Amino acid sequence: MRRTAPAAAIVLLLLSACATRPGSGGRDGPDVRPPSGLERVPDAEPRVEPLRNAGPNKPYEILGRTYVPLATDLPLRESGGASWYGRKFHGRPTASGETYDMYAMTAAHKTMPIPSYARVRNPANGREVVLRINDRGPFADGRVIDLSYTAALKLGLLNGVAPVEVVRLTFEEIRSGRWRVAGAAVAAAIPPPLSTRPSPAGLLPDDPPPGESLQSPSGASMRGWWLQLGAFRVRDSALQLQQRLQLPALDDAGGSAAPTIAVFDEDGLFRVQAGPWATRAQAQAAADKLRRQLGTAPLPLERH
Repeated sequence: MRRTAPAAAIVLLLLSACATRPGSGGRDGPDVRPPSGLERVPDAEPRVEPLRNAGPNKPYEILGRTYVPLATDLPLRESGGASWYGRKFHGRPTASGETYDMYAMTAAHKTMPIPSYARVRNPANGREVVLRINDRGPFADGRVIDLSYTAALKLGLLNGVAPVEVVRLTFEEIRSGRWRVAGAAVAAAIPPPLSTRPSPAGLLPDDPPPGESLQSPSGASMRGWWLQLGAFRVRDSALQLQQRLQLPALDDAGGSAAPTIAVFDEDGLFRVQAGPWATRAQAQAAADKLRRQLGTAPLPLERH
């Protein structure tokens, strides 16, 4: 996305999700048949890459606004809307000169040095991803990052613009390996969790918020279908999500109670899940309802 031609500025301007290209008709979006298994695409692996003083890190102007990208290895943290861009830009050059791949773990940012690596968190469901910043945008008001299709899928953000928390990973964090502590950078902005105690089936707050009944699932009550709302390597991050979640009643069969929200310690991850439901069909119906109401995309899982 170089500034050597007016068309380049137009392309930069249109790096916001589902934006209509003037004169093109139609809108951005996913492929008709996206590849399977995208939810298993690994995050970007951060590495220290030299920052160029010129090229994509030079000041630029869009719609009368001047943007001055960071040219040094400085931390950056911000919150705002996240959008995504897809097939209309797939295969085209990014600001870095690399080819945009909507199925890779990349993103566009207005001022983060190119290349950079960033952790992006969806506070609505606790999901986090690590991305490589290789493009410029989005330029719509209120938006702070433009995600690849796969990144938006993994964060549960394909339904539209939604709030996220973005943290740039510094060279020191990459060299030391501190970036691997999932959520450590963004958790500082979240109120401390309630005191906790371990239980055989999971980890739950000692004192649930008023009106919310959380019981440790065990035995028969643990069996059935659950919806995974987030998975963390850090226990406190899972507990914070569990504490904040207030799910509506999801039983279309006439029930009125909201599902139990529990944290399960399994395979080195703390999984925040809601349930249980007796059948996969019931769990999928609840997942579809959550997707419509909250914009999340929970994953149904069976527990025996």
